[in-house]
Amino acid sequence: MPRPADAAAAGTRLLRFTRAERWVHRCTATLMMVCIVTAACLYLPQLAELVGRRRLLVVVHEWSGLLLPVPLLLGLASRALRRDLGRLNRFLPYDRAWLKAALRRSFRRRAGKFNAGQKLFAGWIAGAVLVMLGTGLLMWFTHLAPLVWRTGATFVHDWLALAIGIVIAGHLYMALGDPEARRGMRTGWVDRLWAVREHPEWEATEEEGEQPQVQGSNR
Repeated sequence: MPRPADAAAAGTRLLRFTRAERWVHRCTATLMMVCIVTAACLYLPQLAELVGRRRLLVVVHEWSGLLLPVPLLLGLASRALRRDLGRLNRFLPYDRAWLKAALRRSFRRRAGKFNAGQKLFAGWIAGAVLVMLGTGLLMWFTHLAPLVWRTGATFVHDWLALAIGIVIAGHLYMALGDPEARRGMRTGWVDRLWAVREHPEWEATEEEGEQPQVQGSNR
């Protein structure tokens, strides 16, 4: 027999992401993929020979990298996005428990709107983008720094790019395994039963004093 909480949750959906948040994610993801693909074409000889037009690839790579922070900066006009950034920036006691459970391969993991893994990913990728932007500018504007700085910047840029590619691949792998999470990023709405199971503290609203928006299922 279903539990009363499950019965109440059945057939309803929660608003997980607003339109502004979804567009910020899509634009950022597009720019990131352009950076990764153009970088691969520039650094892998097989792809470089296949694609050609190296100068065009360099220009596209440089400008997509420079534009990478722009969607987020524009999205700061959204109150919902600012609120979610605050959530991502807070590491709460149950987040530490989530990490311990993940290391033990336990599925009993408490999480708010974002779990500890998502918070670590968001923080890491934000820092990585800033480092890539700084090292990229040193490589692009050669008069900004002496040769030894540019050599170091090139080393950091190349190896961090590889790390970003691996982390993004892991992010996509996790997303492929969770259709409801993808639905939330695509439409904004998620099934309430999924939210209760995967993000129970979100409904408990321990991170903020207002209830998430709910609608009846139209599926």
